[in-house]
Amino acid sequence: MSRHVSTVFSPIPGTAAGLGLTQGGRVLVADRPLGVARGQGLGSNGAELLAAALGGCFWNDLHYAAETAQVAVEVRGVEAEVELAGKPPRVVRAHVRARLGGAPEAGLQAVFEAAVGSSTIANSLTGAFDTTFERLG
Repeated sequence: MSRHVSTVFSPIPGTAAGLGLTQGGRVLVADRPLGVARGQGLGSNGAELLAAALGGCFWNDLHYAAETAQVAVEVRGVEAEVELAGKPPRVVRAHVRARLGGAPEAGLQAVFEAAVGSSTIANSLTGAFDTTFERLG
């Protein structure tokens, strides 16, 4: 069974930024840095949005995995970084770091590994570029 997820972008009056509205009714803003291609720095560029999607998805995946395993994990932080190279620039690798606590080491590692294995966005990107995960102490 497939599922469709969408975001629709519309102009923000008086700017060259786009207001994104998800099918769930949440909003985000896409824009370029101040002074670049009429950007005003009001929102995120594509690479930032990709890093946010990767990190946000993994944040949620950690919570899903903890609930499934019935382990009381505290997700203390997730950092997602994408690396751009070439002309035109493209994403060549991504790295996600997570800081967990609140449970014994074996439970933390099991939840981390389950989240890595089930991450929708990361699993979708692995064929396009190297995507790695690290659990911070």
